[in-house]
Amino acid sequence: MTATPAWPPQSAPRLHVETQLGDGVAVPVDGNPAHYLISVMRVKPDDVVLLFDGRSGEWAARARDIRKRDLVLECVAQTRAPEQVPDYWLCCAPIRKGRIDLIAEKACELGVAKLQPVLTRRAVVDKLNLDRLHAHLVEAAEQCGRTALPDLGSLMKLDALLGNWDSRRHLFFADESGGAPLEQTLRAHPGPAAFLVGPEGGFDPQERDAIQATPGAVAVSLGPRILRAETAAIAATSAWMAINGDWN
Repeated sequence: MTATPAWPPQSAPRLHVETQLGDGVAVPVDGNPAHYLISVMRVKPDDVVLLFDGRSGEWAARARDIRKRDLVLECVAQTRAPEQVPDYWLCCAPIRKGRIDLIAEKACELGVAKLQPVLTRRAVVDKLNLDRLHAHLVEAAEQCGRTALPDLGSLMKLDALLGNWDSRRHLFFADESGGAPLEQTLRAHPGPAAFLVGPEGGFDPQERDAIQATPGAVAVSLGPRILRAETAAIAATSAWMAINGDWN
């Protein structure tokens, strides 16, 4: 007896779109996404493409009206409900191109709800290409199966972040001068959280004092070794997800 193939196919390409999805909704696709589907993935009429818009979950859509540079994807069935991720923010100083892109990619994969760039005194980068970071978030979400992108905040100064901080959200920060052991501290502070990671040169003394004076702030140690900023961001997020997030 021939086995019935899985539907939708697990190998179906995934695509983030801006159009709000629903039963029977036709999504026109052009530009780079169309090139990817038509020329790279060799999508043919009636092939399935998985779509998500960040609001409506994931939908299986059938390809139709395929031309050289555009096509239409028609939603036929919802395959996954809208995703709920843990209430966790990653607040990080901008670092060199490539490394900040890596942080964005891994933040999406790990289930971060919000990525907030924060300008600190020792940061060697004082501008960010938010469009490029958004593109990395989209690509990561397409690859890892997320149905919604992390919120991406505009670059803001550290004092502005701290001045408007809601004390009901724990603000863990990587303190190079010490800090409590990470695991037991995370277990003792469940609930909405954010992790603040500084730039390559770390926080200066005045910034550290300002962070420690912020209601809800908790200094933690990330171990005995000096970590790159991107390593610290990824390691801290992984630890939080394992203890207080959706890894268990």
